[in-house]
Order: sequence, then structure tokens, then C-alpha cells
Amino acid sequence: MRLELWLGSILFIFGSLSNVTVAFVGINIAGELSNLPSPEQVVAILRAHKITHVRLFNSDVRLINALSDTGIEVMISVANSDIMGIGKSPSAAASWINTHVAAFKPATNITAIAVGSEVISSTPTAVPFLVSAMNYLYKALLASNLNDVKVSTPLSMDLIPTPFPPSTATFNHSWNSTIYDILEFLKNSNSFYMLNAYPYKDYIQHNGVFPIQYALFQPLPVVKQIVDPNTLFHYESMLDAMVDATYYSIAACITPVIPIIVTETGWPWAGAANESAATVENAETFKNNLIKRVLTGSGPPSQPGILMNSYIFELFNEDDNRSYGVYFRNGSAVYSLDLGDSMENNTGGFCVARKGADPDGLQSGLNWACGQGQANCSAIQSGQPCYLPNTVQNHASYAYNDYYQRKRVEGATCDFGGTAIITNIDPSYGSCIFKGSSNSSAGRVSPPAFGPVGPTGSASPTHRVHEIGYLMLATLLFC
Repeated sequence: MRLELWLGSILFIFGSLSNVTVAFVGINIAGELSNLPSPEQVVAILRAHKITHVRLFNSDVRLINALSDTGIEVMISVANSDIMGIGKSPSAAASWINTHVAAFKPATNITAIAVGSEVISSTPTAVPFLVSAMNYLYKALLASNLNDVKVSTPLSMDLIPTPFPPSTATFNHSWNSTIYDILEFLKNSNSFYMLNAYPYKDYIQHNGVFPIQYALFQPLPVVKQIVDPNTLFHYESMLDAMVDATYYSIAACITPVIPIIVTETGWPWAGAANESAATVENAETFKNNLIKRVLTGSGPPSQPGILMNSYIFELFNEDDNRSYGVYFRNGSAVYSLDLGDSMENNTGGFCVARKGADPDGLQSGLNWACGQGQANCSAIQSGQPCYLPNTVQNHASYAYNDYYQRKRVEGATCDFGGTAIITNIDPSYGSCIFKGSSNSSAGRVSPPAFGPVGPTGSASPTHRVHEIGYLMLATLLFC
């Protein structure tokens, strides 16, 4: 299965280089609009905090209209209660597209339609009509020449009964037929899998089996690191493991790999009396670490070349005892969050090996950087300043950084099959000096992303083919 996943990654990466996008973290807007600030105020909040992607639970025409000419990418939703009617009638689907999509494009940048939310888990009466609704909506989009809008449906992690270890995860067999039909639709329409994944819920359900640091994207001591015993992949966060469990579950049903977008994830800042982990501090830590993780531009261990783009749940608090919102309904902030500043803070001067990365992957990256990548690796040879400590982690860090500083002006990125990460911390030690923005003329490092980083700094497809494609193929030799 691991071999199939890597092959699928190669096909996906080489087949979509021309459509590669920047890593992003978006946000959900749920709740009734009548209980929220005005559409204009909502848009003002989004723009002030540099939020570039939103998912609307309620496709209110006033908010869709207010988002026009902002450039914000908008995912709109079909209510669970509307799925049956649309799934029975192509004309109902066409009417929905005309009302909610065609009437607003291109001024409003609608890029995707989420058909329902966790329909299989929450609304079983709508399940028989789900795939037909997706098909009818997709055909209506094609008929309206709106081919750029993707159609999918958010699915819960509840559909995977045993998500750990990820390599053995499979979907609940009782839903095999429906899930297979959904995956076939996504493959044929070149769409993506929408996943709702909450590390908080998994942490609570397992009652201390996993440390809270693992759920909050915080470093773990060596003795507590989470490792899949079958693949030996190290998981630095619970969300990475959840996404990988979904990739393995998909691979058990269908090929090639279908990319995943996390349509919901979050952490409550308040909860019931027995929910001691639901605090403002933990919620802020989770969301800011999520942003840093996603903006590294790498995917989970089994799919390092596929971005792990995610939407935070949610912008405004809803009326229940679990408060996930970043803002109160009056527009005041619960805690600080700014996706734009987080992206800038995540940029740095050094490209180093990711802690806990697969040793075989690091060795492949090291070999490529010192060979085809043309990095100057003389400093890590025996007797030279950076030879000690004599570990693949240390040597890969030096080689990755040297390659990155030499080639990034030509469009190279810090990725190396997901084994590398950008850092602001100077890894130099003793007489071993790493090149970087703080000690060279290299200048400011671009945001770490798989693909273009903006209008003035896009990664060339040639570098991406050489760096990612070679590493994927090289890794196969170790599987």
C-alpha cells in the first residue's frame, strides 16, 4: 500500500504542476448571518486579517455579494436539507447553480461547492441522493461554463473507525459503496477530498493515550514520539496522522491519490466543566501552530508533496457550550490571530531537515542536494567544520540550506519530499556556518510553499520536477 501511495503522489504532482497553488489556511463562517455582524463588517474583518480563503456554511447571497472584488477564494455550501431535492432533479441543481454561483461570478471568486456537511455521519436520509446531487451540480457548472468550480462533500473522521496507525486505516465497511461512489466522482471531476478533522475531539476521546502536545503541534521528547510501526513514519502532530489515515483509507478503495483539503479543524477556547483542555491558551496555540504547520508547504509523511491546506473552525462563536470562534458575535476578538502575520513570521533565513523526518527520505534528499542539486557539501566531509555530529539529520540540514540559498532566486523551494522546513533560528554552531538571510546577501526568504509564492516569486516547474520528482522516485528504492 505504501508503494501505491508514493506512485500516486508522483502521478498527482507531475499531473498538476501547472496548477500548483500556494499553501493557505482559510476560515469557516458558520451560523445564521442575522446573528453576525453585517456582511460588510464580516468582509472588513477578513481583509483586515489577510484571510484569503473562506468557507460559507450558509450561502447567503448578501455575504457572497459582499465578497465581490476582494479576491478572497470562496467555498459555498449546499445545506444538508437541500441535498435530496437537488439529487432528484437536474433542473433543481441548475437553478441552485444559477442562484448561488453564476449570478456572482466572476466578481466573487467562488472556487468550490461543499455539498452538505458530514452527510453520511449526520443525515442518513440524504445519503442515497448525495452523489447524484454532486453529479447534477457538476454538470450544471459545466453547462454554465463554470469549469473552474470544484464540487465535493465534507466527510468526518468518524468514517474511519481506527485511524491509528495511519497505514492500516480503512473506511467503515458499512459505507463502502457510497464512499467508493464519492471517490469515483472526485477522481473523474478532478476534485479534492474534503475532510473534517478535529485533534481536540480525538485527544478527548482517547483520554490521555496521546499527549496534549501532540494534538497542539508542539514538539515531543524522543521517548514520546509517535511512530507508525508499519511505515516507521514519525508523526509530529495528530492532524498529520489524521490526514494520512484518510490517504491510506482512500488508497484502499481507489487509485490514483485524491488530494485532501481539511475543510474543518479547530480547538475550543471554552467547554463543559469536565473539558479542562478547552482553554483560550490552548485554542490560540493550536490555531497559530496549525498556520505555521500548513505554511511549511509540505504534506503529511505519506504525501509530502501535497499541500495540507486547512480551514479553521470558525470565525464567529456559535450558541453552544463549546466555543470554537476566533471572534465573538459583536466582532471583538477572543484572542489574537492573523494569517498574514503568521505567514510572514513563518519565513526565515534557513532551510533545514525536519525533526523526525524519515531517515531514508533524508538520505535521498542529501544525496540529491550534493549531486544533482549542486550544493557545496565540502563542509560536511570528514575533518571539515560541519562533519560532526556525523548524522544524516545534520548533514542533510547543511546540504538543504546550501542548495536553497544558491537556487531559491531561480525558484527553488525548501521541501525535499517533505523532509525539510524553513526556520528563523540560525542552525550554525562553532565554526560550522550556515548561509542565510542573516549572514549572507541572499536577502529575505520567500514564504515556504509548494509552488508559486506570489506574483514576484514563483517556483519554476523545472525545479519542482527535479526536486520533488527525483525525491519521490528515489524514495521508492527504499520502500
